[in-house]
Amino acid sequence: MKKPRRPIVLGIVGDSAAGKTTISRGLTHILGVANCTHVCTDDYHKFDRKERAERKISALHPECNYIDIMQLHLERLHYGQPILKPIYDHKDGTLVRPNYVQPEQFVIVEGLLGYATSVLCGFYDVKVYLAPDEEIRALWKIKRDCAKRGYTPEEVRESLRKREYDSANFIRPQKKSADIIVNF
Repeated sequence: MKKPRRPIVLGIVGDSAAGKTTISRGLTHILGVANCTHVCTDDYHKFDRKERAERKISALHPECNYIDIMQLHLERLHYGQPILKPIYDHKDGTLVRPNYVQPEQFVIVEGLLGYATSVLCGFYDVKVYLAPDEEIRALWKIKRDCAKRGYTPEEVRESLRKREYDSANFIRPQKKSADIIVNF
């Protein structure tokens, strides 16, 4: 029996509301749902939304995420092995029961900290960084977070302000690890 090839691992990283999920869904549609495994790195948050607020730490900070487990899981997927992936529910900000994930022909990994370490970067075949204009991204975030997460526009603007340090220090520097930078 011929051994199957390992999956092609595609990374899509960018700041909050940069279009990562939209691009990931589009790629999945083009490549075929049955051919794709989707992994969101937000699922590797250590703390739920309430705990992050209590600790005054943002999801953009590496210390708020299980980067080590993300690395192990990405390595397994890279070599065609399944994982038991945690799940973060964006609707209510909670961590829920993990999901057994079997890699398909394409593994699409999207999220905030996908290129946070050189180890992570080594498991991708293609690394894309989404860098929309900051004013556009802020509008997208306000629209999304108000419609899907129950925030007011003022709360979203305040969140953007509070997260700017982490964005500048942990998210945007990942751009240098990307093979492709998409500006729009």
